[in-house]
Amino acid sequence: MLILPDWVIETPLQPPHKGWGVRVVGDQIADLAPHAVLRERYGTDEIWDAPGEVLAPGFVNAHMHLYGVLAHGIPLDKAPSGFWPFLEDFWWPLVENALDHEMIQAATDLQCARMLHSGVTSFYDCLEAPFALPGCLEAEAEVVRRRGMRASLSFEATERVSAKNGQLGLKENADFIDACRRAGGLVSGMMCFHTTFTCSEAFIRQAFAMARERDSLVHAHVSEGTYEPEHNLRHHGKRTLAYYDHLGLASPDFLASQCVQIDAAEISIMARGGTRMVHMPLSNCEVGGGIAPLPELVAAGVTVGLGTDGYVDDFFEVMRGAFLIHKATHLDPQVMPAHEVWYLATEGGARALGLEKVGRITPGWQADLQLIDAALPTPLTGHNLYDQLLLYRNTSHVRATLVAGRVLVQEGALLDTDVSALRARAHAAAEQLWARARV
Repeated sequence: MLILPDWVIETPLQPPHKGWGVRVVGDQIADLAPHAVLRERYGTDEIWDAPGEVLAPGFVNAHMHLYGVLAHGIPLDKAPSGFWPFLEDFWWPLVENALDHEMIQAATDLQCARMLHSGVTSFYDCLEAPFALPGCLEAEAEVVRRRGMRASLSFEATERVSAKNGQLGLKENADFIDACRRAGGLVSGMMCFHTTFTCSEAFIRQAFAMARERDSLVHAHVSEGTYEPEHNLRHHGKRTLAYYDHLGLASPDFLASQCVQIDAAEISIMARGGTRMVHMPLSNCEVGGGIAPLPELVAAGVTVGLGTDGYVDDFFEVMRGAFLIHKATHLDPQVMPAHEVWYLATEGGARALGLEKVGRITPGWQADLQLIDAALPTPLTGHNLYDQLLLYRNTSHVRATLVAGRVLVQEGALLDTDVSALRARAHAAAEQLWARARV
């Protein structure tokens, strides 16, 4: 199939190609060239004309809590007053502890549909549902496979409930990683634990050891607020990344999300050791955690992706957050230019998750693509395309989404799917969750 848009973003690190298109064969990009060249080379191919549209790599949502959508609008007698109350009084007892397999599947189905509408083709999900063990990752994966998305799934193992429950969480990850390797396909697993303040040193070391046995990344939330660095200074005499470095774990195998309250020395530790990072500008604001030092991380050479955290799931909004917030905090309009943000949203996120040949429109790379309506108030040019699309597009402007060459969204609609039915199922799950919160 030939896809012939007005513009192609091969990689945001280069100017876009005007009047170019791509050839898709199977699950890969087979060729990238001007329209006339493609028509001449492949005259018998099916042609998808896309005038007025931009072909871009699919977004990579490098940190997601699919189940989190069920908590939006939950009734609260008193809103949490800070990061620790948010966890202890709200998120843990009223959301994570109450989840079951049906709730997880209902949320997963709706959120996959919403991500596809938003141009997201790949994602990493972090599930914590301590009383839904075992089997919750496979329940989630069943839905993701049916939706056709590329995903890495993990269970956020923690000892906050009990040591026994923590072991069940680690086993859930290990068994799922092994099962995905045997099965093949677009869904994979990842080792994951929560944080240094809910997991002992022995538990953290065990998670990394189990991951090394499986050649897997290890994910943890890191310094999302001031609580964790203060906890580690009190208990270990070191800030969070310095503590991981002391344990010999600040390595390329480590995927650290959030990293809001970190200092210059910790950024150096991440850069030196190769620790990967995912930035969530909007959810960091929501919980009052602060603003992560994204420009400094990027400048230091840390591999960085962007994530929604399951909060605001329109990926254009997340990009706008990364584009605008850091300009304000640095008093510098040149910080985090649009092309850099686009890179973090695509290939950067793929590299953070260890995905190979994902996030770029280059021959031999995966055909994970989105077509974006480019009918803007002023003309698109090579010098303004990244800024214009970032600032003035949203989910409603994604016209098509392909994952591994398979068309999943066309003309702005998810194919073969009744989205209203998915929403109704999620509403029922949310009502059940909220009823438990009222008890």
